Amino acid sequence: MKKLSELYPLYPDIEIKDIKINSKEVEKGDIFVCTKGVTTDRHDFIDDAVNNGAVAVVVSKEVKTSVPVIKVENTNLELPKLCAKFYDHPEKKLQMIGVTGTDGKTSVATIIQTLLGNDICGYIGTNGRCCSKFDKDTNNTTPDSDKLYGYLDEFVQSGCKYVSMETSSEAFFRGRLIGINYQIGAITNITREHLNIHGSFENYIDCKCQLFRQIDKDGYAILNKDDEFYYKVRESCACHVYTYGLDEDNTMQIKHFTIRPDRTLITYRYQGKDYHVESPLLGDFNVYNLACALLVCLATGRKMEDLLKKVPQLFVSGRLDMLPNIGQNFSVMIDYAHTPNGISKLLNFVHTLDINRSIVVIGSAGERDYLKRPLMGKTVVENASYAIFTYEDPRSEEPIDIINMMISDIKDTHNNFEIVVDRSMAIKKAIDMAKEKDIVLILGKGNETYQKLKHETIYFNDIEEAMKHLKDRLARDKVQI
Repeated sequence: MKKLSELYPLYPDIEIKDIKINSKEVEKGDIFVCTKGVTTDRHDFIDDAVNNGAVAVVVSKEVKTSVPVIKVENTNLELPKLCAKFYDHPEKKLQMIGVTGTDGKTSVATIIQTLLGNDICGYIGTNGRCCSKFDKDTNNTTPDSDKLYGYLDEFVQSGCKYVSMETSSEAFFRGRLIGINYQIGAITNITREHLNIHGSFENYIDCKCQLFRQIDKDGYAILNKDDEFYYKVRESCACHVYTYGLDEDNTMQIKHFTIRPDRTLITYRYQGKDYHVESPLLGDFNVYNLACALLVCLATGRKMEDLLKKVPQLFVSGRLDMLPNIGQNFSVMIDYAHTPNGISKLLNFVHTLDINRSIVVIGSAGERDYLKRPLMGKTVVENASYAIFTYEDPRSEEPIDIINMMISDIKDTHNNFEIVVDRSMAIKKAIDMAKEKDIVLILGKGNETYQKLKHETIYFNDIEEAMKHLKDRLARDKVQI
């Protein structure tokens, strides 16, 4: 807690409890910053913020209100500066590790935390924010500055020395990470995504590259040399560069790997030495994710031998989450895959297993990149045995409109799919139709605990829904027997 005069000299000695940019979240004693979004200007909500208890407002327009007004040139640029000052610059007290990429951010950031240890390394991303002292939710993969600096301060107070955080392209586009210097930045891959926000694929790539422009000159960039945009990303690096990939000239060479149903056997080559690794993470994409995370940790000064001792502990919530076998003769898997590339890789991996059919439950988020929807639909039906299209965070859009976009390129050419708009009923249908050695894949949400509908956000968890319907089916089957 600070006084307003400490943040802005010449202003009153008013106690400031917190910083907010959402007027609905404002409480007594908060300062309200009127940032501007793509469609929202928070200057329009000053009266609401003051009525909710704001004791000062930061603006970039002439306004009249009953509390002190701090006028700045650009509130979006002012917000991170204000937050950093309010929390005594927690970003400078931590080793900042940023992970970007279209797919795999959550996996890599989580693996890094596990390898470094959650007693000294915090995590921020899709799965919330956590360390050994707490495990909490977040609203965004990469939070706005008013939340982010508070989270970083939590890690400082909890004794953390590092933070492994997902840095989304949207976060860079919206200026959420302005002013943060990273000691290490890593990238998984780049495929098309979020073009509704960025306008073009070139702009999307540029936002991904912004992470590497914010790395200290004596810091490290960890790059996937097998990705087609490697050289584009490399141009943005003015720091040390480590690479991973299949070729011998990589810092970490992926020399060989064998994927088994319950583990992956990998040979990495690093500094002229071969390391044989047995990883619990499945899929060729996780061979790359682990290589990336290992290089991040090596850049902190860790030894390869010490890091590999922690590999058996690896687990990423919501990624390849297999429901326990409670008597069924088929498998049920929950995964966060929600891009054409991620879906394709996951289904290709699944079909290397000893299965009969793959039954996929999938939707596409509302108010997000609508151009990818037909490609998602085509990718699913061409790589899965059967697909059930449903809703996923429709927000202000009509779920059936989103689904119709997903099937627009396949409705006249494929018949291995159906529409079940209600997500719970779609999961039920998939589980009820599963036969021996089939695998049901519920994609898009992982372990998230919400669905964003038109007028409300409701509690919803794919894992819990799947377990409920699985138990119901087994109970019915037992009665019929």
